[in-house]
Amino acid sequence: MNNNFKHSDITNVIIKAYYNVYNKLGFGFLEKVYENSMMIELKKLGLKCSKQVPIKVYYDDETVGDYYADIVVENKVIIELKAAKYLCEEHEIQLVNYLKATDVEVGLLLNFGKETEFKRKVLTNEYKS
Repeated sequence: MNNNFKHSDITNVIIKAYYNVYNKLGFGFLEKVYENSMMIELKKLGLKCSKQVPIKVYYDDETVGDYYADIVVENKVIIELKAAKYLCEEHEIQLVNYLKATDVEVGLLLNFGKETEFKRKVLTNEYKS
């Protein structure tokens, strides 16, 4: 299977949920509002999801940091939410680092800015060190 389409069945539903929430709320709210709304919408669409999922970062087998993924869907996709003017490289790197620190291979970066914007990232476990 082409890795660009890994878990596309799930990511397609997530993107549908994203547009549903964006169309109802628009832009201008805090990320927490969008996070809570996405949880409602994802569950309505039949997906199992958890919010604020802890991610531990290790260095030489020692914990050096604790982060939280905004939403994890079906234990297969990490969603990182932003409410920024536009997505920037730092947002993408944050999502890739979450993928590196977990067994999850697919991430979606969803921005609730003035315009809809999202990025899909795939980092297969075979390329994680």
